[in-house]
Amino acid sequence: MIKAPNIILVGPMGAGKTTIGRLISHSMGKDFYDLDKVIEDNAGADIPWIFEREGEDGFRKRETQALLSMTESAAEDCVLATGGGIVMREENRDILRQGALVVYLYASVAQQLYRTSKSSHRPLLQTGDPKATLTKLFEVRDPLYREVATLVIETDARHPRSVANKVLNAIKRHLNTESTVS
Repeated sequence: MIKAPNIILVGPMGAGKTTIGRLISHSMGKDFYDLDKVIEDNAGADIPWIFEREGEDGFRKRETQALLSMTESAAEDCVLATGGGIVMREENRDILRQGALVVYLYASVAQQLYRTSKSSHRPLLQTGDPKATLTKLFEVRDPLYREVATLVIETDARHPRSVANKVLNAIKRHLNTESTVS
């Protein structure tokens, strides 16, 4: 078992944050939380409803509150999967940089398109051209994910278990390097 701070997964929709987060939390003996689920539970409504009623800005405010609440209350006991847009607010990027180990699960636009093609639960993709939307989001968000990330792990064409093992190995290496430097 690895002794590590909270692990927060960031990355685009379709990168596998929830699936891989569950696998990592199980392997590490940590609690798992999906920030979108936390937001839905707190709101008593699903994310498409929140977007419809409050717009993206209303959702982002709820997202910041939930992130702050989770990072303050989960003293080194959790793996947290965030939504793809978590990095859009500077306040969230500041919260992400405060003590957690942030893993950016990188997925190409082609992989995101493949993985999200059958989902109706993604408000930002309810457009006539999901590929163009994903491309635009990637161009804006990729540098922000990299800005907050402790580790970057590619997920394209990999089985979730394989990605989870890759993340676990990268966390071990990172923590070993950190402890020899201290």
